[in-house]
Amino acid sequence: MTPSVATAATREGWTIVPAWRRPLATLAVVAVLILLLFARDSAALSQIYWTSTTFGHCLFVAPVIGWLVWQRRRELARLTPQGWAPGLAIVAIGGSGWLVGDAAGVALARHFGLVMMLQGIVVTLLGPNVARGLLFPLGYAFFLIPFGEGLEPPLQDATVWIAMHLLHLVGVPATVDGVLITAGPMYFEVAEACSGAKFVIAMFAYGVLVANVCYRTWPRRVAFLAMALVVPVIANGLRAFGTIWAAWLTSVEQATGLDHVVYGWVFFGLVMAGVMAIGWRWFDRAPDAPAFDPERLRRPIRWRLDPIVAGALALALAALFSAWSAGIAGRTQQLPARIDLPQIAGWTRAPISTRAPWAPYYPGADHYLLGRYVDAAGDAVDLSVAVYGDQREGRELVGFGIGVVREDDRWVKVDDRPALFGAGIVRITAAGPVERQVATWYRIADMTTADPRMVKIETLKARLFGGPQRAVAVHVSAEALPGRDPRMAMARFVAALGSIDRLADRSAGMAD
Repeated sequence: MTPSVATAATREGWTIVPAWRRPLATLAVVAVLILLLFARDSAALSQIYWTSTTFGHCLFVAPVIGWLVWQRRRELARLTPQGWAPGLAIVAIGGSGWLVGDAAGVALARHFGLVMMLQGIVVTLLGPNVARGLLFPLGYAFFLIPFGEGLEPPLQDATVWIAMHLLHLVGVPATVDGVLITAGPMYFEVAEACSGAKFVIAMFAYGVLVANVCYRTWPRRVAFLAMALVVPVIANGLRAFGTIWAAWLTSVEQATGLDHVVYGWVFFGLVMAGVMAIGWRWFDRAPDAPAFDPERLRRPIRWRLDPIVAGALALALAALFSAWSAGIAGRTQQLPARIDLPQIAGWTRAPISTRAPWAPYYPGADHYLLGRYVDAAGDAVDLSVAVYGDQREGRELVGFGIGVVREDDRWVKVDDRPALFGAGIVRITAAGPVERQVATWYRIADMTTADPRMVKIETLKARLFGGPQRAVAVHVSAEALPGRDPRMAMARFVAALGSIDRLADRSAGMAD
């Protein structure tokens, strides 16, 4: 230990020791340049943090990381940072993940890759000994990534299950259809926003922090984190039950108005306080206790790099993936200037329904068509075709709020139905109530699929390795009317329509 390190580490007002100044300055410059190099994703993350109620907690993650590092300042001052070549592998993995996300149109992968590149430059410029001391703050940086929207469907199901059992327990004659709960003349939608996902995600980040800061042993950490995840799910089910029960006893207007106030400002604040109160008695670590023993982290370092060289290599590696993305960005499919819906034997064109208008949502599509067909039996079916010459940010075939039901739509997804001619079918409803079924096919490269995951995979392959760049969505839909079966009408229509592949390729100018 050098005298300068020991002196700085024991000062009341901690200062940066000489051995740290050059690596920290280089780290700051490289981090800023990487954020600028991937400015689109940096801006997208900032917008999500600021505008999304689900991911608003991410605004606090960076300050928390800063606090965690500050808590380790005296221990870190006793370590010597050293550039380390193997850290570039983390930058490369992050860059590869970002490139995959960029090519496939998966924002989660891009954001994951950007955060991992920033983690990688810390390891590359400060070395393995310091990285081990910063292991938890570095890992906690993953909470900068907006993730967890996939939790909404199972949490909706959990909320419905809890609410229904409690409603029956107190004698409310409630029935359920997918995510719709009917109680007498009233019906309630357990929407994505009511699933409790936003609070579960925030509680996960909070629970991980408390488990690390307030507990030393892993069994207690795991138990606290499990409680922090389970209690909000149960509480959200209680909230949904309480809202419906209050509406049953009073009115929908009074119950739902109270629900938003209680849910947003009181109820889950009490839940968080309750979780902390339960876990408090088992805290076995003082918050200001040393996070690690610096002497145990002093190990010989191989493959050293000068900080400036390490920073330059990390930045060049990140820039390589950005340049690779720019190189494939020009790949696009030449589309016809105009497309038309097909003529179908036995079916004639008719005006779109005004009873409950529906249209799938495809922002930025190069071509978009929607038309209604009626057969001799009087059954009506809607056909929609959306065509993209290429996919990129804001021009994606699948994604949150894209396709059958847009975000904050009048239409609500009720459930999934058995496939029809390889298409995924969903049942949706709108106020009225009005119900319809919608079948969906996607045509990517040389594949037709109903699986959004396959759309992303095929898009990735086409972007990275060439091939047809067009992306087409085809929807066939029918309203549920008294005495008419929408599924049978859709089946007859698709049989008369013929090949979905041919329809999609013709719409993209790839077939006669």
